[in-house]
Amino acid sequence: MSDLRSTLANAGVPRRRWRWVAAAVAVVVIAGIVVAVVRGGGSGEATAAGQPVRGGTLQFALIDYQRSPDPQWGTNYAESLIGNNITDKLTWQDPATGEITPWLAQSWEYNSDLTEFTFHLRRDVTFSDGSPFDAEVVKANFDQYVHGDPALGILPNGASLLRGYRETQVLDPYTVKISFAQPLASFLQASSFTANAQPGFLSLSTLKLSADQRTDPTKVIGTGPFVYESWEPQVKTVLARRAGYHWSPPALHHEGEAYLDRVVFNTIPEASVRTGSLVSGTVDATLDVGTTDEKPLADQGFQIIHRGVSGTAIYFAFNSSLFPTNDIAVRKAIQLGWDRQAIEKTILTPSYSIAKSILEPSVPGFADYSGSVLRYDPDQARRLLDQAGWVPGADGTRVKDGRKLTVKLLGISNLVVNKPAYESVQQDLREIGIDLQLTVVPIPDYTAQQAKAKTDWNVTAANRSRNDPAALTLQFGPSAGNSTYLSADSTGVDVNEVAQVLGKLETTLDPATRNAYAKQAQDILLEKYALVNPVYNPSQVIAHAPYVHGIVFDAQSRNHFVDAWKNPGN
Repeated sequence: MSDLRSTLANAGVPRRRWRWVAAAVAVVVIAGIVVAVVRGGGSGEATAAGQPVRGGTLQFALIDYQRSPDPQWGTNYAESLIGNNITDKLTWQDPATGEITPWLAQSWEYNSDLTEFTFHLRRDVTFSDGSPFDAEVVKANFDQYVHGDPALGILPNGASLLRGYRETQVLDPYTVKISFAQPLASFLQASSFTANAQPGFLSLSTLKLSADQRTDPTKVIGTGPFVYESWEPQVKTVLARRAGYHWSPPALHHEGEAYLDRVVFNTIPEASVRTGSLVSGTVDATLDVGTTDEKPLADQGFQIIHRGVSGTAIYFAFNSSLFPTNDIAVRKAIQLGWDRQAIEKTILTPSYSIAKSILEPSVPGFADYSGSVLRYDPDQARRLLDQAGWVPGADGTRVKDGRKLTVKLLGISNLVVNKPAYESVQQDLREIGIDLQLTVVPIPDYTAQQAKAKTDWNVTAANRSRNDPAALTLQFGPSAGNSTYLSADSTGVDVNEVAQVLGKLETTLDPATRNAYAKQAQDILLEKYALVNPVYNPSQVIAHAPYVHGIVFDAQSRNHFVDAWKNPGN
């Protein structure tokens, strides 16, 4: 990469364009991790980009829709993506290195216990209604984000991300100290968080509004590079350029306002319709590209860009307190009993990768288990089941004490790879006597069923977007997400040990120590207790016309459009 940078510098390419040129001419690899890829049949960003041009409207297609204009409430990808473009965060996380860098906060420090974090704010930032971004508004946002406001119908959203939040103190007009009841090393990453239910800052005038009043997008005021122009539920959201914006993350090297006049987010649930709209020119870019559409679009000259979603892999979280997944032999047999190479060859494209851990490879502390518990070994899976007393039944499904080895899975259909990947696992597990029954549904139905997951579902299949190993604590910690339903009924699992091992991730910011703790966390989840079965690493895949440039993937693989632009006449 250093040689490439030298080449670009010698060629006179401005530094702020390096990331796009690098992406166009090669797969960008940092520390052995592919962080972004651009491919296509056209000439690519390196030759087509040139100097950014202001003006124009970008028509962008999404599989999902924004259910509320309030970015602190949103829990799907469309909502977080749109929210990132009307709000800003205290810090920015480098998507390649994981480093936390300045944004609305110019600098920060923290105490040795990691219970107090002090931020020094920029003094030139305003909301789009002209009100100042200052310490008072930071306090008001964090207080409402964590605690909600029952009188306004605002539900708490930040209690998991900011666990143990005590208070935000205003030390002076542009300095705040944020305190927690216990160490929270992951808070620095949380201050940059851009995924679901994100802590994007809203004006004091917006914070005073009820949840119902916030369905008027013109009243949802942020500091971001775009403002709401209109919102048509389940159809589209229109953002317009914010006049006077000049505080992009320094790491982006973007000066001044966004280039585009508008970005229109169009909800198009059907993959074939999204692809057809791109080919016809109705939209300029689309997210959620179907796997079978990637190569044909690239062959036609469209650019395919992607980034793996940092956080966890798409995984099966085993209900450890419900028969038959309360049996560790069953959980281990499922880990070993399906062919990962078959999914790679028949379902995944180069935009995705098969899971080698519960963590996605870009997350600090990732460790590779593909040669141990996450290998394909159906013979060993059969031996484990035999030893545990599961005998083949008349129809091929194993039986123990008169009960069938039926495993019920609840999954989400919003990612294009999910269902075909689960069906491949289902087919392989059938060969070793496990009846994996799939229910793969849209997010609203999944959410409704989750309320009964502890008693009705052996597996919930999901992932967690967060470029920090503390994603494991949020999902699997017994006192946090507890997605494996650890309890006294979890046969052979020491719940206190799981809590202790996962809790260590919040006690240090020393990289080497934290990586060691991340390895211990992966060991206990994957090897010792087999609480999860990682399947594949999800990716956000965009296809766009060759005249579109500068779409940014951040560390959570959400998109920012402050740097995006179009060639004139398109």
